[in-house]
Amino acid sequence: MTTEKTHLVVRCPQCGRRGTWLARPHGPFCSERCQLIDMGGWFDERFRISEPLRPDHFREFEELPPEIDPDHPQD
Repeated sequence: MTTEKTHLVVRCPQCGRRGTWLARPHGPFCSERCQLIDMGGWFDERFRISEPLRPDHFREFEELPPEIDPDHPQD
């Protein structure tokens, strides 16, 4: 029996093609082209954050112990 690493099949956010894009360098996009098209949308301001960040958005993080990184939660 062979052991194969299985990867989650997802849709490319740009073109919608399905594949194991998270296992590739441009994941979650299927290619560098789709990644660059998406980045262009941000630069052209077609995509934007819906509202400005306010201090109260971060209140729940103020009491975290210093050893916990909110960007990389522990499992």
